[in-house]
Amino acid sequence: MLLAHELLGSAGAPELVLVHGITDSHEMWRPLLAPLAETHRVLAVDLRGHGASPDGDAYDPLSYAADVVETVRSAEFTDPLLVGHSLGGVVVSAYAAIAPCRGVVNIDQPLRLAGFKDGLAQLEPMLRADDATFQAAITMMFTAMNGPLPAAEQARLDAHQRADQRVVLGTWASVLESTAEELDAQVQAIGGAVTVPYLAIHGLDPGPGYAEWLTALIPSATYEEWPDHGHYLHLVHPARFLSRLAAFEATLSGGPGA
Repeated sequence: MLLAHELLGSAGAPELVLVHGITDSHEMWRPLLAPLAETHRVLAVDLRGHGASPDGDAYDPLSYAADVVETVRSAEFTDPLLVGHSLGGVVVSAYAAIAPCRGVVNIDQPLRLAGFKDGLAQLEPMLRADDATFQAAITMMFTAMNGPLPAAEQARLDAHQRADQRVVLGTWASVLESTAEELDAQVQAIGGAVTVPYLAIHGLDPGPGYAEWLTALIPSATYEEWPDHGHYLHLVHPARFLSRLAAFEATLSGGPGA
């Protein structure tokens, strides 16, 4: 599926692909787009069932990633750096498992989905109820993760969010319906195929031992925690995030400063 997207920056500049999280759209990245476009060719996509992109018949990580691969190729990108937030962190990880890229930056998305299953199961009755109850569950979940996100930024995100019950339940179906062992196997299949440099930055604590677990899964991974920055750490401190992204990209081939 060719995704709705925004393309910025100069042709020939280092390629950067931005992938948002669940219920968001590429507008989530708006405060970062102009500074990134000064030094990159930037492709910011709307995942299937999100933003201006059409719905799909499946919402698993590989289906999401295949759409991004198709859209990246349509933009004639050949060696992008991938940046994903929340669900987008899973999607860019899956992308790196199936298609070439220079590296991956995962913003606040733990890959240890078996741990996520326990928390999500508590909300499952609300998520499967009527739309009003579903919307209340989504609002409760994300409000708890916002941390120090400024009120103006929260209002901006709210204006562009689209919480579609079918899309959300389709995205989380494997987490809700698989056993912990099945989830571990799914994650191993994706993470075990990632060989490019991988930076994971977390504003929320993903749990004890996560850094060791991640680097065992993806030996090329670097783990960082920015305590008390919340789920949208890149919007809480955009200057710090842009600086860290530039430093990571400088270690890659084909990027600014490389």
